[in-house]
Amino acid sequence: MRIGILGLGRIGAFHAETLSGLDAVESLVVTDPFADAAKAAAERFGAEVVDSPEALLAAGVDGIVVAAATDAHPALILAGVEAGIPVFCEKPVARTMSEGVEVLKAVQGKGVPIQIGYNRRFDTGFVNARAAVQGGELGKLHTVRSTTLDPAPPPAAYIAASGGIFRDCSVHDFDIIRWVTGREVTEVYAVGGNRGADFIKEAGDADTTGAILTLDDGTIAVVSNSRHNARGYDVRMEIHGFTDSIAVGLEDKLPLRSVEPGVTFPAGTPHDFFMDRFTEAYRAELTAFTEVVAGTRPSPCTIEDALEAGWIAEACTLSLHEHRPVTIEEVRQA
Repeated sequence: MRIGILGLGRIGAFHAETLSGLDAVESLVVTDPFADAAKAAAERFGAEVVDSPEALLAAGVDGIVVAAATDAHPALILAGVEAGIPVFCEKPVARTMSEGVEVLKAVQGKGVPIQIGYNRRFDTGFVNARAAVQGGELGKLHTVRSTTLDPAPPPAAYIAASGGIFRDCSVHDFDIIRWVTGREVTEVYAVGGNRGADFIKEAGDADTTGAILTLDDGTIAVVSNSRHNARGYDVRMEIHGFTDSIAVGLEDKLPLRSVEPGVTFPAGTPHDFFMDRFTEAYRAELTAFTEVVAGTRPSPCTIEDALEAGWIAEACTLSLHEHRPVTIEEVRQA
């Protein structure tokens, strides 16, 4: 099949590399406002370069990957759907939830599949955790702990445009909690502060946060996030039930050092970035998209899924600012 890629920044170039190695993908067509980025992709992956999204959609592509700036996501999703071309779009669907809802309304009933990029759904550990939970191996759940700790903050310009740590970072935790447990979040209480870079505080954002989520069956989920985890990129989940407890990310590259006598685990070199931690998950995610394009599977992460994670992020943002519990229905109706 022939896949088009719109946007060749860090994640777009990474997707181009991944797609070029998939058996199902015969050729790539790429476009980017910065000609040098498109040229580099063409030289590295043998991709065809076109000068606009319109030209890409007219280039006989079977599916498109939207990795452009967030502001461009809605228009590119809608353009793909109007052309009848399956769409993979990196999160978020749009910069604001209201825009995301409008995109959903516009594509409903069109019959064109859309997959949103939440890569943890394709990580083997999280896949196994979901199977264990859904298979009843843990019994009734009581507690979930989800952690995302970045080794260093992103650039100031990124922070200023990110929408805040809950919308940019924690939203991955929110999505994977929903997916693994099969439950919905009903209420949140969030706290946060600034422990490091001044530019994050100046942007009105927090660099370290915690959130308590109440799920619709009474399970409590605790989410921890930080931009300052110098030992490495740390993504983990613990799931505790009345029968058993399991962990995702408890492996030799875990960026923790035990101080227990005689304990040498973990002893590997810690993950240093999300692309390192989730290389295989990204490959599985895009393999799934080729199956969506081929019509052999439904979208594994819909716009509706992405919006549900987004509502949790909105509730946490409001909770942090107003120092109170916030229900999901409150922000959904705002």
